Amino acid sequence: MTTVTQLRKAALALPEAEEGTHFGMVAFSVRGRGFASVTKDGRVQLRLPQEETDAALAAHPAGERLVRTGTPIGFRVALADINGKDLNALVRAAWFGRAPKRLATSLAAAQAAAGRPGGDLPAGIGRPATQALLGAGVTTLEQVAQHSRAELLALHGVGPKAVRVLSEALEQRGLALRGDSRPDSRRRRDEGGLTAQLGVTRPTW
Repeated sequence: MTTVTQLRKAALALPEAEEGTHFGMVAFSVRGRGFASVTKDGRVQLRLPQEETDAALAAHPAGERLVRTGTPIGFRVALADINGKDLNALVRAAWFGRAPKRLATSLAAAQAAAGRPGGDLPAGIGRPATQALLGAGVTTLEQVAQHSRAELLALHGVGPKAVRVLSEALEQRGLALRGDSRPDSRRRRDEGGLTAQLGVTRPTW
């Protein structure tokens, strides 16, 4: 069983996803194209290709084919009849099916890059924040450092906790978010090295 809150979290973690309404229903779209909505009686409707609709029906017999003017356009199932993990997967599939090709390709490439050496985003930021960053093409801490706090928080799925974790990870690397002061720890290391080179003894207070 899952909820509208879970659906919202899954949908808005995807690049350029927006929440709105469609015939009185809570609905989600990407660049104006709807990919998920929820009816007032608690059924989630997902725009899916034929093959993925068939797979969803096989995995969730309580669901049904979503049809519009006689044409199958996706899958519908009660939120009470699907768990969070499966819902997340279906929402992502629906997003990929409706997103512009270039945007979908960008997210797929970012996800692939994150799985290769060099992708070092800390797991502590959480899955929604990770997906949001990957969708924006940010796969490393060095790339994170090129953004400001405001820019990160503007990404759906990236909250204050994720920004704090990222800031701490950056500080360990001697980096900082754009616009932030240089981390104190690095400044102290640099000053310590300089005084040692000059043979200066710093006073102890």
